[in-house]
Amino acid sequence: MKPTGSSQVASCGRPRSLGPPARAAGFSLVELIVVMVLVGLLFAVVGVSVSRSVSGAEIRNAAREVTAGMRHTRGQAIIQRQQQVFRVDANARTWQAAGGDPVQLPEGLDITLNTARSELTGESAGGIRFYPDGASTGGNVVLSRDGREWRINVAWLTGEIAIERDLD
Repeated sequence: MKPTGSSQVASCGRPRSLGPPARAAGFSLVELIVVMVLVGLLFAVVGVSVSRSVSGAEIRNAAREVTAGMRHTRGQAIIQRQQQVFRVDANARTWQAAGGDPVQLPEGLDITLNTARSELTGESAGGIRFYPDGASTGGNVVLSRDGREWRINVAWLTGEIAIERDLD
């Protein structure tokens, strides 16, 4: 029998190609390097994202704790029928609810107090006073880190405490 086309029958009965040799299976060194660079970039992006998420969770948690402390102070003023003060010391980065110990904020988290002049106890310290009828001197506490801000507002007339996040 005569061979036809570009293949011949070998002695074991399998066709053999007469064209150029087939390329070996696998990946070239350049392909492997490109994949490794892409994986490295992916890990870098994920790492930054996780870091920002942890930072965001930390400031959100601190804002919720400050809000709870303010609500506790207001509640104590109403229950005990006497004025209570929620205190903030910006230099020490601490806050204190009525009857509680000072709470230290996490490292890198800043606190700012905006309140009535009569409630300032120092250049960077003061408080928000709550009255037995639920009213307050009003003001706000701002927690910030890396351009992110959470603001806890206290209405002077009603003493209502609301938390808000800046969307900047």
